[in-house]
Amino acid sequence: MAFNSREYEWADITVIAGATDITGIRGIEYKETVEKEVLYTKGRKGRSIQTGNISITGTLTVTQSAYITLRKSHSKGIRALQLDLAINYGNPIEGDALTTDRILSLQFTESGVGMNQNDKFAEIALPFIALELQTDV
Repeated sequence: MAFNSREYEWADITVIAGATDITGIRGIEYKETVEKEVLYTKGRKGRSIQTGNISITGTLTVTQSAYITLRKSHSKGIRALQLDLAINYGNPIEGDALTTDRILSLQFTESGVGMNQNDKFAEIALPFIALELQTDV
């Protein structure tokens, strides 16, 4: 077995929303968080670590044209939209094995647009929450 130390590059990432490749993507970040708490009983040391709810949060950053496309895809606007994202890492043409993460039942929590003097394009950050994160599908 050959060892390949090549890292994924931005050009190797494809984000699919529903069945559509988001070509106006500028960034994606997501994380899964679990509530944890030490259970203290008699004495000063913890007895165990208890776990609680799991949450999935992140931000999808897109160009204004991609934002408008997403916004128009639901009659009530972007915050009413619910979709699944597939994030593909790797370029099979380069011989990379494809790795896929899936974010299920994603909903955006905020929307808004801003621009500054001398901006060449608008970049819009869309924070989201989701119900499930499946990694390396």
